[in-house]
Amino acid sequence: MKRLLLVSLCLVLSPGLAAAGITLFPALSGRSDARVLSVYSSLDEPLAKPMITGFQQANPDVTVRYEDMLTGEIYDRIVRETDAGQKTADFAFSSAMDLQVKLANDGYAQPSELPMSGQWPAWANWRNTAYALTFEPAVFVYHKPSFKDAPPPSTRAEFVEFLHKQGDAIYGRIGTYDIERSGVGFLFMARDQEQFGDIWSVIRAMGAAGVKLYSTSQAILERIADGRFLLGYNILGSYAADWASRHPDVGIVLPKDYTVVMSRIGLVPQAAAAPDLGKRYLQFFMSKEGQTIMARELQIPAVSPEVAGNNTATTLREMLGGQLKPVPVSLGLMVYLDQVKRARLISRWNEALRLQ
Repeated sequence: MKRLLLVSLCLVLSPGLAAAGITLFPALSGRSDARVLSVYSSLDEPLAKPMITGFQQANPDVTVRYEDMLTGEIYDRIVRETDAGQKTADFAFSSAMDLQVKLANDGYAQPSELPMSGQWPAWANWRNTAYALTFEPAVFVYHKPSFKDAPPPSTRAEFVEFLHKQGDAIYGRIGTYDIERSGVGFLFMARDQEQFGDIWSVIRAMGAAGVKLYSTSQAILERIADGRFLLGYNILGSYAADWASRHPDVGIVLPKDYTVVMSRIGLVPQAAAAPDLGKRYLQFFMSKEGQTIMARELQIPAVSPEVAGNNTATTLREMLGGQLKPVPVSLGLMVYLDQVKRARLISRWNEALRLQ
């Protein structure tokens, strides 16, 4: 889900950048002895900036060192540094729910007892250690001009029916994630298998329709936007909403049979150099102010029950109720880290796509 940051091209122009993927946000107070908060995150730095700005306005004596990394890199780095007896990030924020829970379960994260801990939804809080901080549904996306005469599919059964009826007319014009290369794609597929007994009929139908597989949301959404693709299956809703706001031909459907919801998880590593700063940043993320920034400026749905209005879990639940199926922050996420089970699911996926 990464966007290209072009950081390396800016090194000589921006003195705050120390290395590719690393951005320094100097303390607003200008103090030379300001404490430094170290963040490892899979959220693109431009998207993270409003949250960092809000945090620094409340904590003007803190410099933020932001490392924009892939989800697997975050996990590997924290484990490697901790096992070597070194200090690591003060705060880790990642969309790899399974890896974040594994860090917490294996002792690489420390409990964070915070003002909002008791009010946080039970499904979004694992032992006051790993917290779901966003609420992001998996959606169908579609090319609006191609559905002028009939609505797009709104359930998986309708999706399969559409693919069968259209036949050759839509061949090669459907997109979804490659679950072998996309962590969020694998997560959505694993949840599909739990929620929908006939999910393999959906996968076979996509295979027969010549589905194209990609590791990023952008690759699919740009093809929906210009009409090369008609439909995208199980696309991360926050990215889809961002594209739809800028490309009027992109439409979004929250599947009516069920809508899987994933979250980005925040935690404070056990070996944090400044755990008090990590907890302070996590507390800001969970505060009404931080969650409002998440919803309004980052355009990522907020979890906090204190925050209402558009782009929040509260509003989505009021509108959709039981249709929403959040992925719980629990040890159940670690099931598909078992390489045998993971390989088995991927093998069945590949086999189903080839059946035509």
